[in-house]
Amino acid sequence: MNQPFIRNHQYNDIKKQVSLLQSTCNSVSDRKVVESVRYNAQVKRNEVFPDANELQKQALGDITLLQTAGEFQHYLRSLEPYLAEFAHVTENQLKKLFPKIKKLKVPDLTAIDYRYVTYLGWIDIATNKLFLVYHLNGKLVGIEGNYTPTNKKGVCFVCNRHEEVALFTAVTKWKPASATPDYYRAIGNYLCVNSDSCNKNITDVAVLEKFIQGVLIGP
Repeated sequence: MNQPFIRNHQYNDIKKQVSLLQSTCNSVSDRKVVESVRYNAQVKRNEVFPDANELQKQALGDITLLQTAGEFQHYLRSLEPYLAEFAHVTENQLKKLFPKIKKLKVPDLTAIDYRYVTYLGWIDIATNKLFLVYHLNGKLVGIEGNYTPTNKKGVCFVCNRHEEVALFTAVTKWKPASATPDYYRAIGNYLCVNSDSCNKNITDVAVLEKFIQGVLIGP
């Protein structure tokens, strides 16, 4: 059997393509249009796994063969054994990522289904701080920043979906060589208030990784 190889954001992308195809099959009578959507769904799915080996390709199956609601649901369930979990973290690991936070409040780690996690994110309402943890280039990293609620919906920069968002602003650790001692630079963007929703929607990690690198490494 294949080792798990499908990351959460990749699984979300597959679900997106499958949902589009299922909706098209249910609402469009033009056969050519349906076949075009079938073909595009398979192409886009393959683009998510450009380096898939033969066993992985077999596990991913053929989207173009799906016809009924039951088949669509069965296909998605068949992929679940191949979901690669976000590496489990402990409270001590999180505390080491944020050593300056003496009384770090962490989420309930036992309640997390790590198969459906791209990043860990949580809010400390008492301090208006938002914490984000991610595996970047094989290393567990964490960034913290100010959390400013907007109390309205907007487009999240991570999942690109219209959800309730807050402004997340983090101070960069990078400084130019000529920087003065009081040099200060912050990076901010609008992020989902609910990280669970964000993790269910995210289909690409490029923007998230660029943001984290900007905070930790610099431009």
